[in-house]
Amino acid sequence: MDMSEKDIIKKKLLDTQEMVRDYESFSKNIRDTEIGETFKMFAEESGMQARRLQAILDNMEKNNNRNK
Repeated sequence: MDMSEKDIIKKKLLDTQEMVRDYESFSKNIRDTEIGETFKMFAEESGMQARRLQAILDNMEKNNNRNK
């Protein structure tokens, strides 16, 4: 299956957003404090990745709209 760059960014954005939700949920449901804090940190890191991917996607769409 051949995917465009935009499709790849969209897919990875969705994957990353799901990771944020999962890690946040896990961090709240884990009794072990160290593991909970680790998952919370992973959620924050994944959130930064999601924000960066969203910025890239927004830029791609803005540039695409300019070229029309």
